Amino acid sequence: MKFDYIIIGGGIVGVSTAWQLQQQYPTKRIAIIEKESTFACHQTGHNSGVIHAGVYYQPGSLKAQFCKQGVQSTIEFCIENNIPYEQCGKLIVATNGLERERMLSLYERCAENSIDAELLSAQALKKLEPNINGLGAILVKQTGIVNYQLVTQTMAEKFKQLGGSVFLNHEVIAMGETKQAITVHATHRHSQVSLECEYLVSCSGLMADRTTKMLGIKTDFQIIPFRGEYYQLPAKYNQIVKHLIYPVPDPDLPFLGVHLTRMIDGSVTVGPNAVQGWKREGYGNINISLKDTWEMVRFAGFWRVLKNNFKTGLIETKNSWFKSGYLNNVQKYCPSLTLQDLQPYPAGIRAQAVMNDGSLVHDFLFSQSPRSLHVCNAPSPAATSAMPIGSYICEKISQAQNEMAPNGPMLSTIGSD
Repeated sequence: MKFDYIIIGGGIVGVSTAWQLQQQYPTKRIAIIEKESTFACHQTGHNSGVIHAGVYYQPGSLKAQFCKQGVQSTIEFCIENNIPYEQCGKLIVATNGLERERMLSLYERCAENSIDAELLSAQALKKLEPNINGLGAILVKQTGIVNYQLVTQTMAEKFKQLGGSVFLNHEVIAMGETKQAITVHATHRHSQVSLECEYLVSCSGLMADRTTKMLGIKTDFQIIPFRGEYYQLPAKYNQIVKHLIYPVPDPDLPFLGVHLTRMIDGSVTVGPNAVQGWKREGYGNINISLKDTWEMVRFAGFWRVLKNNFKTGLIETKNSWFKSGYLNNVQKYCPSLTLQDLQPYPAGIRAQAVMNDGSLVHDFLFSQSPRSLHVCNAPSPAATSAMPIGSYICEKISQAQNEMAPNGPMLSTIGSD
């Protein structure tokens, strides 16, 4: 089977890219390869469902630009396709003096990023959210909620309607590249199939580093999984808050802290924390993969991350094992909740790209060969920003094909250019 383009990965970034590529080149033969039986089974389908406004990102950076564009494009897509969404707004709540200082800095960043935000006193916060305690808060009005699995599935249907091909239950096991084409070998129902394309795009998330290795692309990063554990509140608490409730984040950590999230189905979740994962797709209660663990412990960057974040890691692990510690993070701003209120809910896994020196990659990271482009790191808020990210990838594909990578494989970090 021969195609002009193949996209590996049926998450929201891969599907967005394929859909926009098919719109841009309506006569081209384009295919999505996804190992699961449906779309958005991993990071896209295991997040909080938040449409982020872009509060936290460096002004002028791609993350800030993409998020701002993404809010608008996501909402427009939902309206056009009758997908339920709600712009309920978010409150970033400060509960002590240090958090209040950080909150004021975040408020300044909102202005720099042209985000509609309002600074609230403790009294104004209490009036708006009677069940929430704090010294003050930032009200971010643009923040919303949606079901990103439904968004992704709708994009995939539109892609197919334009003539795109979809190969579900196809797991990529090997690839080869020549000057003329790339051949993709995959397993499908215990049989092996091969597909060929002129250009390949990999949006494989948790498997991004393995995909680059299949084509012999040398990189100095590895995907380290971080497990985010959630709880769900009983249905009687579905009206406990009107907004999303976030703590003020620690700027030294890439995670936003344990928050109360109103879901589009009416329920309320609590989470996530951030604990070391030992299995890349470990969503259950016992999650250990010998293959994934062996790869991690052989990677120098893993030990450097462990050393640099040892104290934080211990605290997060303790709170994972003992629900009372987790509850303390929530009771800082919502003291009425009890241990019995934290009910089981599916976990998520964050595909964190880590460099060999132990640094966490916070920006977009791409690697290339003459006939392929690999999205090695698509940082949060990738779901919100999926459409502008897809558009950007389409531009990079066009540039790469024009140049045909004359200098050979390369790795590029895209930050605040």
